[in-house]
Amino acid sequence: MKFISVCLLSLFLLACSENNSDPVIEDNTLTSEDQPQSINQASDISDIKQETVKFVKTTDNSEIKFPKEALVGTDAEKEFLATGKNIYVGDAEAIKTGKKRYNLWSCTQCHGPTAKGQVGPGLTGPKYNYAKDATNKGMFETIWAGTNGGMGGKGFGIMAADDGVTVDELLKIIAFVRSNSKDLTGNE
Repeated sequence: MKFISVCLLSLFLLACSENNSDPVIEDNTLTSEDQPQSINQASDISDIKQETVKFVKTTDNSEIKFPKEALVGTDAEKEFLATGKNIYVGDAEAIKTGKKRYNLWSCTQCHGPTAKGQVGPGLTGPKYNYAKDATNKGMFETIWAGTNGGMGGKGFGIMAADDGVTVDELLKIIAFVRSNSKDLTGNE
């Protein structure tokens, strides 16, 4: 009976992903052409027209589109969208804020207080459910848009059209997770 339930749930999730049922408001999103290229460019996000990194959903490899409300314009955000490098890794203040957000978004319920796993998988490595999570870009994509394994996306506009973590908040959460890892920064 459990097997049938799992199969039905999998079919339902597959059908939802094929229907592109993400609640992102299309006319209010930034595509990869609108996202920041580097921290040395203009501070106004709307002036930046080129990026070098493409972000894709872990669930179906479709492109992630960031709502404008998800982008706050920090240097860390701009660097990450341009290179996939999280400059908050190792930053004590960012790690402190990331820990607070990790707890606020109830990540501890599944992944444990230090992200080493509980009901859900550990996030500190060296083994990951999704190999790409060894990189900050990959972990970001997995958390932002969710997984086929049951975790819903936490990115702004994913859970609700007007709620979710911003790109900058998620980078701080990832910095906290990496602070609990041995020898892995995700920027390798």
